[in-house]
Amino acid sequence: MRLVFAGTPEFAVPALDALVQAGHDVAAVFTQPDRPAGRGQKLQATAVAERAIVLKLPVHKPARLDEAAVATLRSLAPDVMVVVAYGLILPQAVLDIPRLGCLNIHASLLPRWRGAAPIQRAILAGDTETGVTIMQMDAGLDTGGMLLQERVAIAPDVDAGGLHDVLAPIGARRVVDALAQLAKGALVPVAQPATGATYAKKIGKAEARLDWTRPALELSRQVRAFNPAPVAWAELGGERVRVFRARASGSALHADPGTVVSATPEGVLVATGEGALAITELQWPGGRVLKDAEAVAGRSLDGRRFS
Repeated sequence: MRLVFAGTPEFAVPALDALVQAGHDVAAVFTQPDRPAGRGQKLQATAVAERAIVLKLPVHKPARLDEAAVATLRSLAPDVMVVVAYGLILPQAVLDIPRLGCLNIHASLLPRWRGAAPIQRAILAGDTETGVTIMQMDAGLDTGGMLLQERVAIAPDVDAGGLHDVLAPIGARRVVDALAQLAKGALVPVAQPATGATYAKKIGKAEARLDWTRPALELSRQVRAFNPAPVAWAELGGERVRVFRARASGSALHADPGTVVSATPEGVLVATGEGALAITELQWPGGRVLKDAEAVAGRSLDGRRFS
């Protein structure tokens, strides 16, 4: 089929590759504009834009889907538009353009975790299962009819980066399946259940700060949900320490929350509101990411307290 692809981050790249490899005619790729990134704040193209260039596909980077962008889409006359974490809401004028509508790859089992950050929110909530939904888009926020779903268990130690890498290829494979069935008229959208909907709001940097009065289990989820970004953190002696990996310990501790109970090559054990958090991978200010024995080498941490 003749397609328009709309996506922005790395999560969308496997889907673009899969559609090209399946032989679909990708008439154009829409993605977010280049934005400043890194210490030098140089303009950087999105992951999807970079991949589209390698694949020699036409790339469009509108800041919004205005009349000019809509006119461009109409001129492409796509059968289907495939959308993956694009970052812009599609107005009805866009939804009406493709002959067979707009399909979205969403990284959750809808209607749970509609919105911008389904992977992180699922880990934060302690969900044991998530998945991918291929959805027929409508004017609502991830409210369209479901075409295909695939379920995945959330491993107790997986972080957001690892779960991302599990779900992205599933989405790529399943959207190819959906298009094959759609072309045959064999796929009918199923309305989302009226109950069970939750909203996965965008992750804010302020959420990444660790509150030691909370239970260790919740803090361990926070660490996993915010790795690789924005990364959980806490202050120790006025220094911001970034925490990349940690696990909850059921140890019964008699120490104020935030107190370093022990610092050994096995990790930095910190008292929390319930149990302890064993930090096994961290970054001191200005340094590289350290794990295990490296993380505590040359530092006296016992008895110190994270604020």
